[in-house]
Amino acid sequence: MEQRKKKIENILIGITGGIAAYKSPELIRLLRKEKFNVKVILTKNAEHFVAPLTLAVLSENKVYTDLFSQNKEDEEISHISLAHWADLILVAPATANIIAKVAHGLADDLLTATILAFPGEIILAPAMNTVMFNNPIYQENSKRLIRMGFQIIDTEQGLLACGDYGDGRMASPETICTYIIQRLHHNQSLKDKKILITASATREPIDQIRFISNYSTGKMGFALAEVARNRGGSVTLITGPTYLKDISGVKMIRVNTAQEMREQVLKYFNHSDIFISAAAVSDFKPAQHFPGKIKKTSQQSIQLVLEKNIDILEEVGMKKNNQILIGFAAEVNSLEENALLKLKSKNLDYIIANDVSQKDSGFGADTNKVVIIDRTGNKLDLPLMTKHAVSEHIFDHLQKSFRKHHDRDMIE
Repeated sequence: MEQRKKKIENILIGITGGIAAYKSPELIRLLRKEKFNVKVILTKNAEHFVAPLTLAVLSENKVYTDLFSQNKEDEEISHISLAHWADLILVAPATANIIAKVAHGLADDLLTATILAFPGEIILAPAMNTVMFNNPIYQENSKRLIRMGFQIIDTEQGLLACGDYGDGRMASPETICTYIIQRLHHNQSLKDKKILITASATREPIDQIRFISNYSTGKMGFALAEVARNRGGSVTLITGPTYLKDISGVKMIRVNTAQEMREQVLKYFNHSDIFISAAAVSDFKPAQHFPGKIKKTSQQSIQLVLEKNIDILEEVGMKKNNQILIGFAAEVNSLEENALLKLKSKNLDYIIANDVSQKDSGFGADTNKVVIIDRTGNKLDLPLMTKHAVSEHIFDHLQKSFRKHHDRDMIE
């Protein structure tokens, strides 16, 4: 691991009552190896799985178990003092019980009270049986926490302690430690920036059953949102229908039609520093919305008339003040020529052009091959890489734009 120049961070670990608590000593050891200060809150149920003495030795700190001190001479209010001490709270393992309590603001023990008193970043590493994990109650609680800005480390699939196989196994200590390091020490080029991103396709209804859409899955927009979050940005992601899960720490807004997406974009656009249109908004929509369901038994053929749909990117390009606008040009021929036309006609700062006819850079692929073009015509032709890596390059370009704006302001 690279040596860090900033101060040693204080990490408060909450350990709750699940069998995955046996991994916690190794997690503490890894974090101490990385020079983090570590303190531990151990819930009553967790004491059945791991001994306080073990954790105290590894953390080199007192282990906290009670909301109220047993020492009458100790005037410390533990949940407040621990909340002041911590730079970050990590709950690992986080059982379905603790996640439900935190999601609904309960504070009936030391860990939940400290979480409620803590204004900083909170990371949860869930661990539970696969049936509990897939229970709609748990799923709704976890989504609620994500919407509120909590970070949730994905569980792993595998053989569970009960003998079942499936989702719900806590991430490995190595994975959790790496996640924390990346979160705390990632490039913070977007700190204090508000980023608005659209993703996936829109659906334009024909009747109550059928719709017009395209093959976009939202993978590119979701990758952009994750990278922007990791770089310290305040991210809002407006997405059309997709199977992709909510992103921890990102404000998620799910829509269906282009009109619904437009309403949400205009709601947040004026307060944004960057707008990235990665959604594949339907260019056309049915001129008529048929009531109910069109029955094939009633007629041998149907004539479907399409009309031009709203152009969200063009509209915000006209409204642009100091925002940086980025669009995507998904083309099958004349890639750069068509991309430049789109950049100029919609008043963009950057256009990301990609040939979606290629199997490895089209809709649904995990990789992409793009050309980044700015408004002066400068081009960066990137080789085939993951959509996550493409996102990193895009934000690296934005960082240069911020520096130019800063230099210009200094001159003025």
